[in-house]
Amino acid sequence: MKSGFLKRLAIVLTFLAAVAVLSGGLWRYAYLQALDQLALQGQADLALASDRLVGQLQRYRQMAVLLADHPVVEALAAGGDVQAATDLFLAAADKTAALDVMFLDTAGRLMAAAHAPPGLDLSATPYVKRAGHGALGWAHGSSTPLEGRAFYYAAPSFAADGRVRGSLVVAADLSAIEDAWRGGLRAVFFTDPAGRVIVSNRSELVDWTRLPGAPGLEPPAGQAPPFDSYETGGHEVWQLGWGPYLPRNALHLTQALPVIGLTGEVLMDVAPARRLALLQAAALAGLFLAFGAVLFLVTERRRTLARLNTELEDRVARRTAALSEINEALRAEAEERAQAQVALARAQADLAQAGKLSALGKMSAGISHELNQPLMAIRSFAENAVQFMERGQPQKAADNLARISDMARRMGRIIKNLRAFSMQQSEPVKQVDLAAVLDSSIEMIAGRAAAMEVAVHYDPPPGPVWVRGGEVRLGQVFANLITNALDAMADAPVRRLSIDLSAGDPVRIEVRDTGPGVEAPEKVFDPFYSTKEVGASEGMGLGLSISYGIIQGFGGEIRVRNTDAGACFTVELRPWQQQVAA
Repeated sequence: MKSGFLKRLAIVLTFLAAVAVLSGGLWRYAYLQALDQLALQGQADLALASDRLVGQLQRYRQMAVLLADHPVVEALAAGGDVQAATDLFLAAADKTAALDVMFLDTAGRLMAAAHAPPGLDLSATPYVKRAGHGALGWAHGSSTPLEGRAFYYAAPSFAADGRVRGSLVVAADLSAIEDAWRGGLRAVFFTDPAGRVIVSNRSELVDWTRLPGAPGLEPPAGQAPPFDSYETGGHEVWQLGWGPYLPRNALHLTQALPVIGLTGEVLMDVAPARRLALLQAAALAGLFLAFGAVLFLVTERRRTLARLNTELEDRVARRTAALSEINEALRAEAEERAQAQVALARAQADLAQAGKLSALGKMSAGISHELNQPLMAIRSFAENAVQFMERGQPQKAADNLARISDMARRMGRIIKNLRAFSMQQSEPVKQVDLAAVLDSSIEMIAGRAAAMEVAVHYDPPPGPVWVRGGEVRLGQVFANLITNALDAMADAPVRRLSIDLSAGDPVRIEVRDTGPGVEAPEKVFDPFYSTKEVGASEGMGLGLSISYGIIQGFGGEIRVRNTDAGACFTVELRPWQQQVAA
């Protein structure tokens, strides 16, 4: 057992050593790759900063060239008004933020300037000498008594015969240029050929100089701060201790700017590259360690799983037998529930049919009156027709027979509506004339309404109103609503039934009565809810629930609200839209 433990320990240690080597190699590779990317970004930032500095200095170069040929300068060179030239130079310096603008004669002595003191002699400066030879001169530093660091452009001013008659010098304020881009994300500085920092977005680096024959910088006075450097992957990295605004480890990049005689340099913080490399190495190490841990656990658990396998199979066999018994019981219960659902659907259909037959029972007195009256009229018209025939008056007999035919059609229509209302059937959604359905429903209860002395107010539309639905089921809904309205007005002193039909989208029907209203409108469409007394034979509380389901099935809405006079049921149905083939 001890030998097996030592063997597993050796394997684990070997695996950890391999992970360490691989992670170190990945860190090295990722670090160099990140330095390459950082170098590309640094070159782009340095190029942008260099272009910005050159562009800002070029404005003063162009100003020197343009002012050299200005008429006031020409007049000054010819011995003209010095004050006019001074005013011109002062205005130009103020507008361009130049440190100074001045004009020198061919000997390099000051003739007029915006700020320089009189008697200034710049004949010894290289840029003035170059301008005196007819070329554009430039330099930087503090070669004049002016305060601040400056960059000078000297442009020659030519006479009409082509000879140089003087030099116009523009001094650009480097401090003002720095103020526009100081505090940037990267530490950028520009050095002259002597290695002195002329311009930088880190003010603490200005006037530092490069170490002789070695990388790095040193301050103009005082003890040199900590510094070290090394090269890795072809990149130069400086290790600094120069304050909180400079990176401790920085990638050093340079770019020559011959157009202004400076060298641009940038310090890119390598901490993000190290963090990225460390993160990738840690991710690889974590992945291998996780894989090794899983592999170790799997190996260790295989023996345990082999031992537990037999025990598990026995448990599964016992549990399978128990589950089989439970499944049989659930299957039997599901069959019982299915049978119960079928019985419930059948009972609901029977209850709905019973509700319709109950409504027919309530309408029986009015229906008997509606059928008895035409029968008596038919008998009377038939006897009169016989007498007219005996008297030789066939025209009058024919009129009576026509009236008998009208009465028979009326009776047939009433019986048809009763048969359709009492039938237990289903029908598909189709195009239905809602006006005709309402006419049939009102005609069915006309006898009962007359017996109860109910005033029915209904203005039928001039033409058909087509909706989506079923003719028989919509007739059942409106017959139920009208019958309920008549029931509600049984004890009302004023009995008025108002039915309004308005076409549109949706089509709206309102059935209003003058009864006591609905006690609980939010429950009126619940099954077995009824406002009638318990045990009363007038209803079972299913009529409105069935009506609600019918209207919902047609994609419509049915709701109830109480008014000042009674209850108002509103039915909204979708209008029929003819499908046109493309």
